Amino acid sequence: MRTSFLGRTPRRLLALLGTAALALAGAVALPSTAQAANILGNPGFESGGLSPWTCSGGLGSVVSSPVHSGAKALAGAVSSSDIAQCAQTVAVQPDTAYTLSGWVRGSYVYLGVDGGASTWTSSPSAYSRLSVSFTTGAGQTSARIYVHGWYAQGTYQADDISLDGPGGGGGDTQAPSAPTALASTGKTSTSVSLTWNAATDNVGVTAYDVYSGTNRVQSVAGTGTTVSGLSPSTGYTFTVRARDAAGNVSAASAAVTVTTNAGGDGGTGFKQAAPYLYLGWGDPPSATSVMNATGVKWYTLAFILSSGGCNPAWDGQRALTGGNDQAVINSIRSAGGDIVPSIGGWSGNKLGPNCSTAEALAGAYQKVIDAYGLKAIDVDIENTDEFENAAVQDRILGALKIVKANNPGLRTILTFGTTTTGPTYWGNRLIEQARALNAGIDVFTIMPFDFGGGSDMYGNTVNASEGLKNKLKSTFGWDDATAYAHIGISGMNGLSDQQELTSPAIWTQIRDWANSRHIARLAYWSVNRDRPCPGGGVTSNCSGISQTTWQFTSITAGFTG
Repeated sequence: MRTSFLGRTPRRLLALLGTAALALAGAVALPSTAQAANILGNPGFESGGLSPWTCSGGLGSVVSSPVHSGAKALAGAVSSSDIAQCAQTVAVQPDTAYTLSGWVRGSYVYLGVDGGASTWTSSPSAYSRLSVSFTTGAGQTSARIYVHGWYAQGTYQADDISLDGPGGGGGDTQAPSAPTALASTGKTSTSVSLTWNAATDNVGVTAYDVYSGTNRVQSVAGTGTTVSGLSPSTGYTFTVRARDAAGNVSAASAAVTVTTNAGGDGGTGFKQAAPYLYLGWGDPPSATSVMNATGVKWYTLAFILSSGGCNPAWDGQRALTGGNDQAVINSIRSAGGDIVPSIGGWSGNKLGPNCSTAEALAGAYQKVIDAYGLKAIDVDIENTDEFENAAVQDRILGALKIVKANNPGLRTILTFGTTTTGPTYWGNRLIEQARALNAGIDVFTIMPFDFGGGSDMYGNTVNASEGLKNKLKSTFGWDDATAYAHIGISGMNGLSDQQELTSPAIWTQIRDWANSRHIARLAYWSVNRDRPCPGGGVTSNCSGISQTTWQFTSITAGFTG
């Protein structure tokens, strides 16, 4: 499929460091009779009102967009003289560890506890998760939890705020009974409506926590809710737990599995023009300058590798957050764009072989998702260590199934090589196993280059894509429209490693074909190379052909699906 590293990685060995990628707070031991639970009231603002939250200056309100999950979120209208702090006070137990977390959006948003720990995020244009742990003092029986913005930084949003730990309920250690008769009462392509029978408790049930897989997605007061932000044509498994004012949590209800309806044109409803940008190689350009010049909104940011064991890091070297990678992502989002990380690639020390189980690999993916509040992830599965390895293929599919269940609305993308007529043996196996494992993959993206396909790069790309479409139809039982809507194309601009030539005119033909078939994703390798150097050969920072600067990116930006 590929004869050199240039198609997906630089012509250098990636340094493999043994340091851990990101230090995360460990789980705390809580009394067995008062299990960890979200003890905040109205944590997702789904009641439609603020209570029991109170906001300074009357600057807080409940809005229906943008939300992280459910139908409502908090908006804090920061002014030049008021940070729009919204807070609530809850009963806690002394000398006890708690974890406070929440999803926020806006510039300089803080989450914390009075007199204790706090955390903040700089300027995400999409929801980003904050989390901080603290221990109550001796004799402390209440804690005031707050979220706020910063002076003159504009309105912020907050949603799904959680304080996990035992409530301060005195001597109440009896958990409620488990909710019963959980059922789906309706669904769309992006939502599922649920109802259940009430649980009982010796004092009284105060809330119900709704789980998708192992991830709590909502906390509600009643015995029904609608979970939104889901992916079309995808199976989700839901359970519900009851809790009381003391933080005692019931056992889970019986599970119900629901498959959402198909999206528009029978597909996923997901469209993404996202050329690759590599920050560790090839004279990387200013991401925002390219956005301004071309209109492109998404980048596929390469590469997430292992920094040693099952620990994710940029290039296997740079921490997920706090460095240049995060600064670039923040600038892209501030300019109205977003990124999807590419996990894997042709070379380097990858997570798939290093994580021993699907659950461990899902945990590594989750660290990346949580670091940036991602809408999508791309696993670039190549070479003999991942693509041509049945055990690792299955591990990756299992991990993607887990993170999709735990992150409603997350889109999962697989990128892999191809022949000129469609998937290889290993590509066919990957698709068949995705179906067998019910992994819910949103987009199967082929790389139609470096396959020794001769001079007709347009014809070979179309033929390879048609071969993929036919394989998806036969494996999943989809019609043409649905199969096309699960396809992605990731080409290579200019000269490929095998001297195949994709000119701007050919790439325009490929884009137009992709639009006419309403496929899901169009990408190419890479923006670093989207510069002219006729006669320059195959190199990291130009295409080797005559073109205008950022021409391939401009063409890609015209992909609408």
